Amino acid sequence: MALFALLRSFPRLLAPARLPSGSYARSKFYVREPLHDKPDWLKVGLTLGTSAFLWLYLIRQHNEDILEYKRRNGLE
Repeated sequence: MALFALLRSFPRLLAPARLPSGSYARSKFYVREPLHDKPDWLKVGLTLGTSAFLWLYLIRQHNEDILEYKRRNGLE
């Protein structure tokens, strides 16, 4: 008997999920136009400063790694 009930509901288990419709389903995000006429200079400065710092750190670390490689392998 339970097997029959399970087999009868099996096609519903394979049915694709449906999104809720109606006015009660709304997005939690909303899109607004960015303000191109007034850039946020603090964010711009922090972004460029962080990028420059990371590049300088990466290049310095690379140079140290090259010197260590040459020292360990007797290439100097």
